[in-house]
Amino acid sequence: MERLTIIGCGTMGHSIALNAAWAGISVQLHGISQSDLRLADAGIQSKLDVLIKNELLQETDRAVIMNRIQVTTSVKDAVSTATFVIEAIPENMELKQELFKHLDTLCDDTVILASNTSGLSPAAIASVMQYPQRFVVTHFWNPAHLTPLVEVLRHEKTTDAVMERVLTLLDQMHKKTIEVKKEIPGFVGNRLQAALLREAQFLLEEGVASKEDIDAAVVYGIGRRLPVTGPLASADMGGLDIFAAISDYLFQDLSNATGAFPTLKKLVAAQKFGIKSGEGYYQWNTAFAEMMNTKRETELIRFMKADLK
Repeated sequence: MERLTIIGCGTMGHSIALNAAWAGISVQLHGISQSDLRLADAGIQSKLDVLIKNELLQETDRAVIMNRIQVTTSVKDAVSTATFVIEAIPENMELKQELFKHLDTLCDDTVILASNTSGLSPAAIASVMQYPQRFVVTHFWNPAHLTPLVEVLRHEKTTDAVMERVLTLLDQMHKKTIEVKKEIPGFVGNRLQAALLREAQFLLEEGVASKEDIDAAVVYGIGRRLPVTGPLASADMGGLDIFAAISDYLFQDLSNATGAFPTLKKLVAAQKFGIKSGEGYYQWNTAFAEMMNTKRETELIRFMKADLK
C-alpha cells in the first residue's frame, strides 16, 4: 500500500486526509503552522461527528481513524517516507511550481507527486520538475470525503506506470475516477459547472426569475435527474432528434459572456463572498449556513450509503 502525504491541510487537504484514513490508509498531513493543523483537526473531528451520527462509522472508529493521520509543519518530515504525495495548497501557479520544484528535490524519483488543482495546467506545473514523468493531477471534489469524483489528468511525460498506481490508490480510497484525456482549462467538471453558473447569472441579470427560483429549477428539476443520468445520457433518454432541434434554436440565445456578470462583480467588490463572509447572493447567518451545510452533507451521505450497497 502507498505511504501517502497530503501537503496542505485546508478545506480540501484535511478532507482528503480523512478520506484516506477512513479507507485504511496511513497519512502524513502537512500544515504551514500549528494553528492551521488545529483547524484541520477540528474540521476532521466535526466531519467524523456527522459520519457517526449518520451511522457510517461507530464512535469506536474515531480513534482508529485519527491514529492513521499524523501531522507536521515540516515539508521534509512530511515526505520523508512517502511513496505518494498529493498537493492541496491554494490555486496559484507560482506557489504550486515552487512547491513541486522543492518536492522534486526531496523525494526519490519513484515517489508520485500529484496536484489537487481544479484547473491549472499540469504541463506548466510539471515544467519546473527534474522528474516530470511522475507528476499527475488528481482533482478531488469538495467535500472530498463524501464526493466520489476525482478527475485524473496526465501530461505528455506522465508514464503509464504512474497512472496505474494513481488509479489503484484512488480505487482503494473508494473514489469514482474519470480520465481527462486532453489538457483544457477547468477540466471536465468545472467547465460543466461554469456553464451552468454562467447561464444562471444571465437569467438573474435579465430578471427572468429570482435567485431562489433559478436555484429551485436546478434543485427540483435537472438536479433530480443528474444523479442518475448526466447530460449526454439524459439527451439519449429524451430523444436526440428533440435535443438536436432544441440545440439549433436555443444555443444561439444562450449566454456567451466572457466574464462575470455585473451583480457578481459588485458583490465581490463589496467583499461579499458568500458563506465565508456571511453574505453573497444570499444572507449566510450562522443558522442558515449550518442548515445548508447539514442538508448538503445529509444528501451526499444518502448517496454514499446507496453506493455502498
